[in-house]
Amino acid sequence: MSEVPFSAFRASMDEKKCSVDMEQVVGKCDILFICLDTLRYDAAVAEEKGGGTPVLNRYGAWEKRQAPGNFTYPSHHAVFSGFLPSKDEARSIAEQEMLFFPRSMGMGKAIPKGAYGFDASNLVEGLHGDGYDTWCVGGVAFFDKRSAMGKVFPSFFEKSYWNPSFSCPVKESTGNQVDFILKQLEQNRDPRKIFLYLNVCAIHYPNYFYLEEGEKEVGRKAKNDSLETHRAALRYVDSQLGRLFDSWKDKRGETFVVCFSDHGTCYGEDGYVFHGVNHPLVGTVPYKHFFL
Repeated sequence: MSEVPFSAFRASMDEKKCSVDMEQVVGKCDILFICLDTLRYDAAVAEEKGGGTPVLNRYGAWEKRQAPGNFTYPSHHAVFSGFLPSKDEARSIAEQEMLFFPRSMGMGKAIPKGAYGFDASNLVEGLHGDGYDTWCVGGVAFFDKRSAMGKVFPSFFEKSYWNPSFSCPVKESTGNQVDFILKQLEQNRDPRKIFLYLNVCAIHYPNYFYLEEGEKEVGRKAKNDSLETHRAALRYVDSQLGRLFDSWKDKRGETFVVCFSDHGTCYGEDGYVFHGVNHPLVGTVPYKHFFL
């Protein structure tokens, strides 16, 4: 096994250039993080190719990436620290695209070309320090503020919102979240740029109710989640995101969007069920970034 000196590792980071110049984004554009919680890469690509997600398809193809964690809590700690899902072909952290770069993490203090460097405890606080109004609209329980753990991520933000109508068991959760955001946007008088994080939980379990009774296979139990209902949930989410993107663009102008899944999930493949386990279907996620 060959040895790799840190200087060579760091040099390879310095040589990389981000696909987006974040110096032209931060301070000039709103930034939206749209987390499609639990979305599997294979499901996202299948709906992309089958035309089931016309809104998301407007903004380019999904990239195959590796999740930084196998369930919401560890994955989001990484994401909010600047470690977005990594490129599938990356064989070291130096080969990842670091759009948001934490300068204090032992990777050298020089910011990679085109990245946004921050010294705060997380990128949300970093953006706030650079003049952003930071919003969080939660979905899953890690954002519900009803427990000590459910308050951790919302505490990163200047403004954080959750109510039961945004939660996983509610069939209209994404529509309710979008309605709420658009109302907040209409009432907003703050001149600052906005960083919005939206946790879309519709694809997370339970999702059985997104498949209409007439579409169910003969013999399928009424309350079983499956890859089929997972995909149906994604189609529902896509039907709601168009309103968010179109209204945001009309009211706010050019906006940079990072759209990703924090982890996948299993429906019995190889005996694995759901997530929080290290199975390839859990670790492989869809990702794209684009401008409105």
